[in-house]
Amino acid sequence: MQRRTISRSNVEVSVLGFGCWAIIGGFNWGPQDRSDSLAALRAAYEAGITFFDTAEGYGDGESERLLAEGLSDVRSEIAIASKVSPSNYAADALVTACERSLKNLNTDYIDLYQLHWPNRDIPVRQILDILEGLKAAGKIRAYGVSNFGPADLADSLSAGHAVCSNQLAYNLLFRAIEFEILPLCLENDVSVLCYSPLMQGLLTGKFKSAADVPDDRARTRHYPRSRSQARHDEDGAVVETFAAIQRIREIAAKADQPMAELALAWLMAQEGVTSVIVGARSAEQIQRNVRAAEAQPSADLIAQLSAATEELKNKLGPNSDMWESTSRMR
Repeated sequence: MQRRTISRSNVEVSVLGFGCWAIIGGFNWGPQDRSDSLAALRAAYEAGITFFDTAEGYGDGESERLLAEGLSDVRSEIAIASKVSPSNYAADALVTACERSLKNLNTDYIDLYQLHWPNRDIPVRQILDILEGLKAAGKIRAYGVSNFGPADLADSLSAGHAVCSNQLAYNLLFRAIEFEILPLCLENDVSVLCYSPLMQGLLTGKFKSAADVPDDRARTRHYPRSRSQARHDEDGAVVETFAAIQRIREIAAKADQPMAELALAWLMAQEGVTSVIVGARSAEQIQRNVRAAEAQPSADLIAQLSAATEELKNKLGPNSDMWESTSRMR
C-alpha cells in the first residue's frame, strides 16, 4: 500500500488509515465482539495498513488498550496516532494524559499525538510548549491538531512550533474544509488526515433515502433539526444530499466500481490529504476498504465526482462542524 509522510515530521503512514473508535462498540456503533475487533486490527495490518488512529476518549482508553492487545507484537512496523481530550490541556494534566496513553498502548512512544478539539481557555502556545517537551523527551515523535478551524489553526501556526497535521471531517458529501481550512493547510504544509470518509455509510449506497437512515446516524447538518438526535437548528440538506448520492451512484455504475471505493479514492486524490481514516469492525470490512487504496481513478472521473457534489458543498457552506450550527471550529 502507498505510504506518505506526515508534514514536518519523519512519520510515515499508509494512505489508508484504521480508525479505532468503532472497535469498542457502544455509542452509535452498537454491540461489538472483542474478537472481531482484534481480527479487524490484524486484518488491517496484514493488508498493508500501517497507520492506526485512536484517542484517550474512545471508551475511556479501551480503544488504546485494544490496539495494544491486537498489534503490540508489530509495534515497530506501524504508526500510532492518539488524541488528548481538551479537558487535559493544562500542563500537569497533559503530561499525565500522555503517560496514561503510553501505558494503555503498551509503548514507549506515540508517533502522532493530537489535540482532539480546541480549548480556548488555555493559550495554545502554552499547550504546544508542553507537546514540544514531550517530543524532546521521546514520548511522542510528532504532534498535530484535530477539528481546528482556520482561526484556531492560524493561532497554532503562529506559535512557531511544528504542528504537523489537522484531522478533519472530509468526504464527498461534506467538503466544508475546502473553503478555508484546506487552503490554510496547503499554504503552511500541514497534513490533512480525513475522518468520516464514507459519511456514516451514506457513500456506500446502502441508504436509498433519508427515511432509511436511523436516527443515531442522522445527527449531522445534512438532516433537518427534527431528527431526534440532531444538535443543530437547520432545515438540513436532504434533497441536495440524496441527489448527490444518486449522481455518485450513477458515476460508479458507469465506471463499474463500488461507490465506497470511488469515494475513498476521490479523497486520496485530493491535494493536501496524507491519509484517509476508515473505521472497520470486522476483517471483511477491511478488505473492501483496502481495494480503494489500490484504485487509480482517472482525473476525469475525479472531476465528475467533485461536480456531482458541488451543489451540496455550497448548500452546507464553510461551517466545518458537521453537527452544530454554531461551529465549535472557529
